[in-house]
Amino acid sequence: LELLKQKGWLIGGEGSGHLLCLDRHSTGDGTIAALQVLAAMSQNQQSLAQLLDSVKIFPQVLLNIKFKAGYDWKADNALKSQIALVETELQGTGRVLIRASGTEPVLRVMVESSDATIARNAAQSIAQLVPSV
Repeated sequence: LELLKQKGWLIGGEGSGHLLCLDRHSTGDGTIAALQVLAAMSQNQQSLAQLLDSVKIFPQVLLNIKFKAGYDWKADNALKSQIALVETELQGTGRVLIRASGTEPVLRVMVESSDATIARNAAQSIAQLVPSV
């Protein structure tokens, strides 16, 4: 939710399956998400399978790293540099998302790439820089 608001985006989702449509509701709501899908199907006069034909699902690696108390990952220059390097190396064929858990001292490192090995190696190269407990 925070990232959607920060970026000015209206639609987003979480790994748990929650979908957010901020122009309709401020929380994850399956009914609203389902209605949005049905509306897209109706407007485009296409089945769900037809709409999904153009969707490419990339391999995703998610690492959860418990970090030491007081660690400010946003101020860690080595971490920021590695994230920038990975983003450059992906050259638009993937993405990187780093965020702290809201409930525990865990940094979530997620990398998607068209290549599963690249995603795994990239995520590990970032995760190894986090001082873990």
